[in-house]
Amino acid sequence: MSNYNAPVQDMTFVLENLCNMDGLRAFPAFKETSSDLVEQILNESARFTGEILAPLNQSGDQQTSTLAGDAVTTPAGFREAYARFVEGGWNGTPFEPEHGGMGLPWTVTTALQEMWQSSNLAWSLCPLLTIGAIESLIAHGAPELQEKYLEKLVTGEWAGTMNLTEPQAGTDLSLLKSRAEREGDHYRITGQKIYITYGEQDFTENIIHLVLARLPDAPSGVKGISLFLVPKFLVNDDGSLGARNDTYAISLEHKLGIHASPTCVMAYGERDGGAVGYLIGEEHDGLRCMFTMMNNARLNVGLQGVAIAERSYQHAVAYARERVQSAPVSSGGESVTIIQHPDVRRMLMTMRAQTEAMRALTYYTNSALDRSRHDHDGDARSYNQRRTDLLTPVVKAWCTDLGVDIASMGIQVHGGMGFIEETGAAQYFRDSRIAPIYEGTNGIQAIDLLGRKLLRDGGAAMEELLHEMDGITGTDTDDAELLTILDAQADANRALRRATEWMLDPANNDTDRKFAGAVPYLHLTGTVVGGWLMARAAIAARGGADFPEVFLNTKRITTKFYADHILPRAAMHLAAITEGGDSVLALAEDAF
Repeated sequence: MSNYNAPVQDMTFVLENLCNMDGLRAFPAFKETSSDLVEQILNESARFTGEILAPLNQSGDQQTSTLAGDAVTTPAGFREAYARFVEGGWNGTPFEPEHGGMGLPWTVTTALQEMWQSSNLAWSLCPLLTIGAIESLIAHGAPELQEKYLEKLVTGEWAGTMNLTEPQAGTDLSLLKSRAEREGDHYRITGQKIYITYGEQDFTENIIHLVLARLPDAPSGVKGISLFLVPKFLVNDDGSLGARNDTYAISLEHKLGIHASPTCVMAYGERDGGAVGYLIGEEHDGLRCMFTMMNNARLNVGLQGVAIAERSYQHAVAYARERVQSAPVSSGGESVTIIQHPDVRRMLMTMRAQTEAMRALTYYTNSALDRSRHDHDGDARSYNQRRTDLLTPVVKAWCTDLGVDIASMGIQVHGGMGFIEETGAAQYFRDSRIAPIYEGTNGIQAIDLLGRKLLRDGGAAMEELLHEMDGITGTDTDDAELLTILDAQADANRALRRATEWMLDPANNDTDRKFAGAVPYLHLTGTVVGGWLMARAAIAARGGADFPEVFLNTKRITTKFYADHILPRAAMHLAAITEGGDSVLALAEDAF
């Protein structure tokens, strides 16, 4: 398996040129986040992920996590790597110093998380869930809960989980059956949850579960769900650990990928009359509270698409540089390394260009999140919140769908050797496949984009984005290559505008037909916004950004490839949206 080398230079370029780090530094919360500090943090994280996490990726996949009795054992080296992670303070990077964090922008933490996920996706899922639990506790937890649990969650000494799904209740959480009974200052939780990532592990001495359950007098449907904090060990008033709570992992799921990550079936209240839990937020308002964690997780899961694509790309490039096969098509003669063959170049460039566009979109969306929380101007905060809300389902779904495609293409670059587990290429494909499914399947993300984001506000947030994207296409330049890129972007922008107008047209009132095009509309949005950010990168590269010329030239070439090969997909998506709904719905149910 190839080494992992974090693309720090590309990450830094995106942060400085597409996320306007100088603007973020103008906010009091980030005034200490100098470019030198960011560079130092990124380089140190690159060292940690390259030397500590990446070497455990393939061995962890082969060993898997195991459950014996009540105890989960993670693969060799995982627990020690997590201890090093906590010692380095990495878990707390985006959280306020008052909670024990480093106070970095989410934008910078996104780059760090990409490294964790690229180097060892299965390992990285533990801190991912913990970070989401912290967000929910900060937003909705009572002060006494925050005082007792936040600090050790922020440091990573304790880990967090998210408990939503039950065998009969996946996307439709109105069907969940877990129960909560009031008992003094706490509640007793009973029920089972499935697919609980790191529900049990040997990394931390305590695990803080966030669990959705119903009270006896709860109204029906999702409005009757409450959210509870359920610790593995109860916590005494002095912060020490008390008795074992009635919460246990009773089995581990056998999965296609991420084998090293223990995905648990969790039982609450089956041994001692109910697990002690503490209400987060208000009774019957649990789904809103949980969505704070879920939205954080959706951005981070989208980042997994970026991360697995980057790792697969690096692996494919390393193989293509070494594998000797066939003579050049142009000249014959001796066999050459396959990276010299045009079709292998096409595959590698497709992997590279889409990965860069995905990275740009994910980092950019997190920079909008930072601005929505810290800008001193209320209108600017609202503007950036709309932008974050609009792009979150695109980040989650577009990036994870492409992550699977790119990992699959990585296998193709390897040829037959890619289908053999020993080369490692297959693991990236297997690991990538869960990301389009969890935290809301990608079809649900498309419905969210179309229904909750576009149709609900009459296209206002999308119009703001389209207006901003149109602004770049009129850039004054005499550079022929850049003009070609901008012309392609202008065509793609028009396709997204036409699709948006079609969706919003009041005469087009066939809801099923509209939503038959929801996934193509999401992919159209990702393709076009990714192109806009790539075009901005090309402009920055031609404007003499403070990076080596070789790097800047590579950035320009990659953007030109995106304009030539990826942006034309916009027309395909537009046709599927405006003309393809009837054929989606035409076949009778019994004809399938």
